[in-house]
Amino acid sequence: MSPLYDCAVQADLLAGMREARQAIVRGELIVMPTDTVYGVAADAFNPQAVARLLAAKGRGRQQPPPVLVSGRDMMQALVSEVPEPVAHLVDELWPGGLTVVLPAQPSLTWDLGDTHGTVAVRMPDHPLALELLTETGPLAVSSANLTGKPAAVTADDARRMLDDSVAVYLDAGASATGVPSTIIDATGLVGTDHPVVRVLREGAVDRERLRGVLGDLLEPDPEPDPEPSGDDG
Repeated sequence: MSPLYDCAVQADLLAGMREARQAIVRGELIVMPTDTVYGVAADAFNPQAVARLLAAKGRGRQQPPPVLVSGRDMMQALVSEVPEPVAHLVDELWPGGLTVVLPAQPSLTWDLGDTHGTVAVRMPDHPLALELLTETGPLAVSSANLTGKPAAVTADDARRMLDDSVAVYLDAGASATGVPSTIIDATGLVGTDHPVVRVLREGAVDRERLRGVLGDLLEPDPEPDPEPSGDDG
């Protein structure tokens, strides 16, 4: 069985971080803590590693993973531009549970799947994740679970689902929130006369916080579900 390192123990932390870095270099998968849920990670610039990540989760190329970054500078190297409203969002809400979809830098030689020329980027609010990202560079990271199963909030949860498809497990205790990140599509701010930001998934950052930064650039809130009629049929 793949090793699990208890990052609350200094010797385990040092060994685990070393083994995780080496696994990434070899094109293998690791499970790492983030502020939202545990993630399964691979070198974003290694197509075989990314394909391995998707296979471990039971996903296809039509569900490309987001990319975690250590900060705004790393994000700017991956996207073609950062619209001013996104810069404000990043200043306000990163590090944290917000993933932003933007047009990808066309000169990059990578293959995350069927991204249609975009990349989803996030800076996590977790010291171990940020330290690892600083050392490895951008990582393709998806929630550490099998598709259709609940997101892993502990390393043991992830290990039960992903087993030996992952080379190294870093255990930093239960996730702080246990709620996946909110994902927004900000590609509608680039090269359009009608700029808009769409919410693709509601999660750790609510619409109220987004609207506090974006104002009317955020799409209208969805209509509430109608009251049930009381019929069982």
